[in-house]
Amino acid sequence: MKTIRQIADEIGVSKQAVYKRYKGKLYTVCAPYAHTEQGTLYIEEQGETLIKQDFLQDDCSNGAHTDTHTERSIGAVLEYTENDKLITVLQTTIDTLQGQLAVKDKQIEELNARLAESSAALVAAQQTARAAQALHAGTIQQQLADEREGDQREEKGKKISWISKIFRK
Repeated sequence: MKTIRQIADEIGVSKQAVYKRYKGKLYTVCAPYAHTEQGTLYIEEQGETLIKQDFLQDDCSNGAHTDTHTERSIGAVLEYTENDKLITVLQTTIDTLQGQLAVKDKQIEELNARLAESSAALVAAQQTARAAQALHAGTIQQQLADEREGDQREEKGKKISWISKIFRK
């Protein structure tokens, strides 16, 4: 890790120029590689490389001579850093999705258990309903049979009483 002053000294610019560049257009890409301790800003190697690369690009566009080997090295580091970022993001996404999938699997298991309970309760309710229907049908048949017997007794009683009325007279 290096301070803004150390990076500025290495690339031959002022501390203010490096700080301005860091806080300006490079802030979003360098901020993950920076932290402050006791008021001093420290930048990790990846952030340092990004800052140096930005200054090198400015030098190239202004016509300054740069070492192509240095440019290639910085480009390789940047590419490696970008690949690492991409891999980290993708791995994080995969981990998140796997976690969500595990939760969904558990929810499906719970729903299947509830469905099995509901199915068993439905079967029991159907059996109870059939038994109640059979009992009700048996009760109705018994009532009808009792009514028929009562009607037959009544008719028999009426016949007797009618016959007895005739003989009485």
